[in-house]
Amino acid sequence: MTHHQSRDTAPDTAPDPARPASESVIVGLLLAAGGGRRLGGRPKALLTHRGRPLVEHAVGVLRAGGCTRVHVVLGAESSAVRARADLSGCVLVDNPDWAEGMGSSLRAGLESLTGTGADAALVSLVDQPGIGPEAVARVLAAHGSRGSLVAAAYDGVRGHPVLFGADHWAGIAATATGDRGARAYLQEHGDTITLVECGDVARPYDIDTEADLVHLE
Repeated sequence: MTHHQSRDTAPDTAPDPARPASESVIVGLLLAAGGGRRLGGRPKALLTHRGRPLVEHAVGVLRAGGCTRVHVVLGAESSAVRARADLSGCVLVDNPDWAEGMGSSLRAGLESLTGTGADAALVSLVDQPGIGPEAVARVLAAHGSRGSLVAAAYDGVRGHPVLFGADHWAGIAATATGDRGARAYLQEHGDTITLVECGDVARPYDIDTEADLVHLE
């Protein structure tokens, strides 16, 4: 199984030898490969929000929240997404196995971070436009080390974005199957997750069905 990567700008993934050891590199990892099965087969990445494709909005949220590097996992209609969305500066990762579910996209995304010098990945989902830069910034601020596990919480319930320190990537990839993503791994390590309450600044709804389209602007 291979995952193709491309960059719209010069590669930004080489470790920086001048970077102080105390300065962590946290890469935003946007999962945007879904085919929108319950939306009549409309890929979520291409839904329109505030006049632009939803994937473009989601990248902007990660950047505004503090992620200077962003990797985007594409799948359904990836060529159309590339053509219609401005993803310049992002590392684009094609997941040919996107139809298997979110787990395959998470694996592809984490694999794309190998050798980049990243200390952690902040994972967000393209279909949650109610989660903005404030939640991203709070989760980023809670990062401590390559062993960190941090998640946004909404009224105490774990949600996205989720931050995975690099020490956890192999274990997450080994258990990410179907649409469960990292759920099994996070349940197993529940007592080590730092929960950051974000219910006052974000709304964690998903755009899954026709009825959910009311949330788009």
